[in-house]
Amino acid sequence: MTGRRQERVQWTLSLRFCLFLLILWPWMVESAEFDPYKILGVSRRASQPEIKKAYKTLAKEWHPDKNKDPSAEDMFIKVSKSYEILSNEERRANFDRYGQMDENQPFGQSQHHGFRSFHHSFYFDESFFQFPRSREFADSKYLLHHTQFNSEVLPDSFKRPYLIKVISEWCFACVHIQPVWKETVEELEPLGVGFGIIDLGYERRLSTQLGAHRAPSIIGLINGRVSFFHQAVVKEHLRQFIEDLLPNKLVHKISDSNYEWFLDAWQDENKPSVLLFDQVPVVPLLYKLTAFSFRDHVRFGYVDQGGTHNTRLLRQFNINTYAPTMLLFKEDVQNPVDIIQARGMKKQIMDEFVSNNKFLHVPRLVNQQLFDELCPIKQFHRRRKFCVLLITDQDESFVSGNKAFLDFAVANRKDVLRFAYVYQRHQQPLCQALLRNQATLSPQVVILERRTQAGKVLFRSLSGGWNGSEEDKFRLHGEIELLQKDPSYLSSDATLPQLNNEMAPIFIIRWLNAAYDYFIQVYDDLLYSNWREMMPILSLIFSALFILFGTVIIQAFSEPGENKPQKPKPKEQPPSPEDTGDRGSTSSRPPKKDFVEVTELTDVTYISNLVRLRPGHINVVLVLSDASKNVLLRKFAKEVFSFSGTQTLHFSFLNSDKHGRWMPSLLRSARSDDLDPEEEYSDFTGHVLALNGHKRYFCLFRPVFTGDQSADSSLSDASVCSRKSRSRSRSSSKSRSRSHSREEGVSKRGSARATSIELHHKLDRLGLWMERLMEGTLPRIHVTAWPQLDENANSSANQS
Repeated sequence: MTGRRQERVQWTLSLRFCLFLLILWPWMVESAEFDPYKILGVSRRASQPEIKKAYKTLAKEWHPDKNKDPSAEDMFIKVSKSYEILSNEERRANFDRYGQMDENQPFGQSQHHGFRSFHHSFYFDESFFQFPRSREFADSKYLLHHTQFNSEVLPDSFKRPYLIKVISEWCFACVHIQPVWKETVEELEPLGVGFGIIDLGYERRLSTQLGAHRAPSIIGLINGRVSFFHQAVVKEHLRQFIEDLLPNKLVHKISDSNYEWFLDAWQDENKPSVLLFDQVPVVPLLYKLTAFSFRDHVRFGYVDQGGTHNTRLLRQFNINTYAPTMLLFKEDVQNPVDIIQARGMKKQIMDEFVSNNKFLHVPRLVNQQLFDELCPIKQFHRRRKFCVLLITDQDESFVSGNKAFLDFAVANRKDVLRFAYVYQRHQQPLCQALLRNQATLSPQVVILERRTQAGKVLFRSLSGGWNGSEEDKFRLHGEIELLQKDPSYLSSDATLPQLNNEMAPIFIIRWLNAAYDYFIQVYDDLLYSNWREMMPILSLIFSALFILFGTVIIQAFSEPGENKPQKPKPKEQPPSPEDTGDRGSTSSRPPKKDFVEVTELTDVTYISNLVRLRPGHINVVLVLSDASKNVLLRKFAKEVFSFSGTQTLHFSFLNSDKHGRWMPSLLRSARSDDLDPEEEYSDFTGHVLALNGHKRYFCLFRPVFTGDQSADSSLSDASVCSRKSRSRSRSSSKSRSRSHSREEGVSKRGSARATSIELHHKLDRLGLWMERLMEGTLPRIHVTAWPQLDENANSSANQS
């Protein structure tokens, strides 16, 4: 008996196991069959371009509209799902690691899927096992990716608000708000609200961009600005959150007392006006969303039909109080140009109604955006638009002509014609381009067609101007008829500049609006403790406070003597020539700060540094003596340091005490009428020559002569050939003769030579002379041959 019972138990267990396998078998077969690599026909090592190419080919082949095979739709879905998996690197890696058991299953959860499918077969709810799925299959069309968000959703947020839900896998709270979210989508999406879903597990970069770091979160997006929802997730709260996102003065409350003001503002606002009539005291959200979408083109006003202060308005326009009504007004404020009335007013009907009347009959061109929309650039022959532009002004004398142009535009409305006007005072660059810079006091009419984005237009002006007479209307009508028959009738062309934005707020208003938005954002972050976003600002504030208080504390505890100002040290006097001579005059290297490599011209280096100098190279030579060597070399290095990086410049010095005959020989070989005959007997200390050995010419810099009288100091910062007159030459030679005589007198009395300060000032303007040398504006003195450099005693050079 016991044995039969055991066999019965074993048989029962075996039967249950078989039933369990039968339940799991369809799921196992489906899981084994779905392989995105096999569906797309690519290998597991395929690159993204290969996957994309295979997807495009299969999508075209299996598209239900092109393929009539009954299985085409299922195959197209599989191809799309396979591409969705393999095109995302993270999803592809998850599939390679875990596989996919259900095409709706989030990746990385295949280990739990079998258990969930099993309890689904026995009609258990997911919440019973507390393994919730935060995203339903219907939410897949709302999933947002980083690229899609920045290219589509973000620009579209300037036309309608968005509600974005942030979720993650195994999010219990996400499941709890799912029914409310679903009801909200069904109610607000037909009104024009956009919806999106972001999965934190797959879109880390997008969630970081929006500042969403936890799930569930609900974000409001409008005008590119992000706002977080912080209340209880109830449908009414979400609806109010959307209304709070919208700007305040989208829809004006209209009554008998202000409707005339509202309709008469079309000229200042340059927009048509829409009056909405309904029996609800509060402006419906549908009207607010429509007003937000067209706020740049149309003004909206709302009239409560049940109000006691609107009877005259309802009677004047004969409004039916049993159905919502929309009236659209343009320049004529007494008669609406269009009317719509329906019990079930829908967003699509309102959008179509307003989009067909976005502009006035004759709008004023106030910015480039309006010009682009009103007069688009020609793309195809059938889509060409001709813009009839009236150039006028605001004075009273122009009113009659403007009114006549409006009447003509209303009577001659056509699809290919757009009428507009512009104030010459506000758009001067545009008017000057069309009128060929001709000043005019009367209105002008120009017919133009835009050709390129760069502003090129073809146009033709109406001869005789525009006064609004019947003759002017007849001539303009004839011009339009000729243009429609022959578009080449536009014979002139021009390039138009960008239009000035007349409606742009002033800088202080823009600054205040930006400051207000920033303050609201900071207040919202502080109120709801969004510390992750506030960390950079708080870190900056605490760093500034730490530095401030740290400085105060250091000053408070520092010793009193440390803060006393120290007396400046007396400046050291520059060494005299005698002191420099005692330290030795063999070193020619200037200080490290203005270090320039200077070579001495000797009989060994003379040939290589001058006679055989490469073409295009110049040797800048300083003439000095033993006594002035160190002082002049320091000044010379300081003046030419900024030019030392030039590859074609070389720097040298010539000792006149050793080679006293070289300078007179050079000047004699280049003698001309511009040279001073006494030049060869002068003291050449401080002269600088720019020698071109290949072309045999030089430029000469004369130093500032430092004597006892300041009037004797003169500069020839160009060459000898730059003197302007003989009188200037004689005066300068006499001045130098007197200076030379004084120097000889001083030497006879046994006094010292000029001080180091005087020698230092000889090269004060050498930098300016070097700039002219680099510019090539210095006069050039040509020589027949370079003189020989011979060793010479001081006696032969100083006898004179």
